[in-house]
Amino acid sequence: MPKTRQKIDYEGQLSIFELIHKLTEPEESTEAQYKIIDQLRAAIRNAIKQSPLTRHQIAGQMSHFLGRTITKEQIDSWTRDSDERHGRPGRHIPAEYLPAFCRVTGSNGPIAVMGRTVGLFVLPGPEALRAEIQRLDEEIKQVQARRRKRLLFLKEMEGDGRKERRRHGIP
Repeated sequence: MPKTRQKIDYEGQLSIFELIHKLTEPEESTEAQYKIIDQLRAAIRNAIKQSPLTRHQIAGQMSHFLGRTITKEQIDSWTRDSDERHGRPGRHIPAEYLPAFCRVTGSNGPIAVMGRTVGLFVLPGPEALRAEIQRLDEEIKQVQARRRKRLLFLKEMEGDGRKERRRHGIP
């Protein structure tokens, strides 16, 4: 039975520019549409998890970049939801600290959350892309080295197996 080809409707498909325009158009304002603290906290927590630095190290480097003392406890308070659940006002990271936090952790996630809310896209700069490409190149080299080791091991196993089969008269 021959396969029938499915027709693809290109009439309703948006171009990439139309899609970007549609995504960047502000939606009609609804109540609490811009209350993004939970998303921001999640992005900060994710950035900390992905960073090789501890919270103490992040605080220290942020202090250096900002010229004021940032403590681990402050970072903890920016990521904790339990304050609001227990009737205490929640703490938020000040917007002026976000660039330093993103630079230290290597994540633009928190700023991307804020940008998405108003229809902006946050893209990494050329230096960040170069660093990511370098990291990917290193990962590729590591994977290739593991592959070569496994190929050598396989050749050794097959070579030993052939010798063993020949010794027992098996082709």
